[in-house]
Amino acid sequence: MTSTTIFGTGNMANAIGGLLADGGASVTYISEGESGTAPITGDIVVLAVPYPAVDAIIDAYASQLEGKIVVDITNPLDFSTFDSLVVPVGSSAAAEIQAKLPASKVLKAFNTTFAATLASKKVGELGTTVQIAGDDADAKATLAAAVEAGGVSAIDAGALKRAHELEAFGFLQLTLAAAEKISWTGGFGVVR
Repeated sequence: MTSTTIFGTGNMANAIGGLLADGGASVTYISEGESGTAPITGDIVVLAVPYPAVDAIIDAYASQLEGKIVVDITNPLDFSTFDSLVVPVGSSAAAEIQAKLPASKVLKAFNTTFAATLASKKVGELGTTVQIAGDDADAKATLAAAVEAGGVSAIDAGALKRAHELEAFGFLQLTLAAAEKISWTGGFGVVR
């Protein structure tokens, strides 16, 4: 059985936690108020927080994150303008996190899905697909198995450098939803 610790208690944290629990995983949450004091108990750690909150988690938990699968779900966009990403050009939030946590297995996942599509396990008439990028094949397979056990598809999106494209895709989806051009219960589906 997979054990997961999720930083965050918002819509995405609960949708991811519910999905993983549906697949039999044990899930614990660390709220903003508990961050820095509550221990990490999971083998998989999901950062379901806004990108600006990630550094404080890394500072408080770097040693506990060693050897763990760390899943970055953030879309590092400038929320004041909704007009740009805040990571260096050609990089990604996931790459920045991996550089700060060299002994962890950082994956990018869940940033191209909305909470509603994880909860319903559907994007329109299509099944929800979680795209996973990372450099550790075993870590990706572990997360994919947990996602698939919960009832949605997972697809290996390639090496961690593909997080750059996933974040651009997530950015596009968020800006379209914020502009009410697509629904927060919709999004993009994958047809295989």
